[in-house]
Amino acid sequence: MSGQKGMLHYQVEIKQEAVRLVLEEHEGYAAVADKLNIRKAERIEAWLRMYRREGELSFHKPIGRPLKTESEEREVKRLRMENALLKKFHTELRKVQLAQRNIGRSTTTRKNTK
Repeated sequence: MSGQKGMLHYQVEIKQEAVRLVLEEHEGYAAVADKLNIRKAERIEAWLRMYRREGELSFHKPIGRPLKTESEEREVKRLRMENALLKKFHTELRKVQLAQRNIGRSTTTRKNTK
């Protein structure tokens, strides 16, 4: 059992034994939970559904978010570089636009209109 506070992860052997006791020994969820020190009997019911749907291999699946593959990491790196380039381009474009606005103005025209 490990993980975040309050979150339990039971070993594969415990899950398999719980399923075996329910299916072969015809014991109830609460009795199996007490016998194997499982906090909630509903957990056994979920394991039984997993077992019926996917077999014993369902207990060996990794927990949590799957790791990123190399192709995903490369794509993220490429997109970050593209974003940086676009930000740079946007900044330069903005400078050019501001400079073009100021081309037609002169400081003498402003002084004479006041």
